[in-house]
Amino acid sequence: MATTSALPSPSPSPSSSECPSGPASPSPAAAGAAGAAPAGAAARPGPLLRLLGDTHALGRRLPQLVVGLALYGGSMGLMLRSGLGLDPWDVFHQGLQGSFGLSVGAWVTICGALVLLLWIPLRQLPGVGTVANVLLIGAAMDLTLRFVGTPGALPVRIVLMVTAIVLNGLATGLYIGARLGPGPRDGLMTGLHRRTGGSLRLIRTGIELVVLAVGVLLGGTAGVGTVAYALAIGPLAQFFLPWFTVPTAEQAGKAGKPGPGE
Repeated sequence: MATTSALPSPSPSPSSSECPSGPASPSPAAAGAAGAAPAGAAARPGPLLRLLGDTHALGRRLPQLVVGLALYGGSMGLMLRSGLGLDPWDVFHQGLQGSFGLSVGAWVTICGALVLLLWIPLRQLPGVGTVANVLLIGAAMDLTLRFVGTPGALPVRIVLMVTAIVLNGLATGLYIGARLGPGPRDGLMTGLHRRTGGSLRLIRTGIELVVLAVGVLLGGTAGVGTVAYALAIGPLAQFFLPWFTVPTAEQAGKAGKPGPGE
């Protein structure tokens, strides 16, 4: 899977004074403690709000996230059907499938969930996009593999590979641009970078070389597609991200303000 990366604003919850009735009046000590609390103190946001983070423009961002992840999984399926090599993580997933059974998409989901557990010691906070990434990409990949066969002619396979890489870049722009949280593998890399202070590029390269080597040993397919993907996915994601990045509420407000002469 590709690795490219993107969290929360507290929302005050209603105070006890807003409740219609209570069982008993508070004791003087409790009243004194309540009076000692700083005015306007906001309650800690609930789990759902922490998952969503910025709630601005969710009507656009949630559908964009789902479409992006579905296209991402579909592009991975097309890449596999080209038979010309996969990106490092999918070489690993394919190797696991060949060695232990299950579908490639199932291993995408299982590995995503296991990588997400590694966020706990790194104190990374997942977003709704992180969870959706685990649940949707593998399923979309398996669905694509069910309906798309492997072409026999080499020119058709090359076209399929190129289409898959471009579609993956588009999907990356869509799901990252939705600003609802990075994928599990992206978050692992950024978490290690934050905790260790090491180079993000070196951490990413090291992880991907390890999963690629293990995947090849397990029988996964590395080839020209692996190299083409590594060279093209960064520029493609950079090209598509400006088109699909949803501005924050603050950015949208600044864009809507009239200029000094207006």
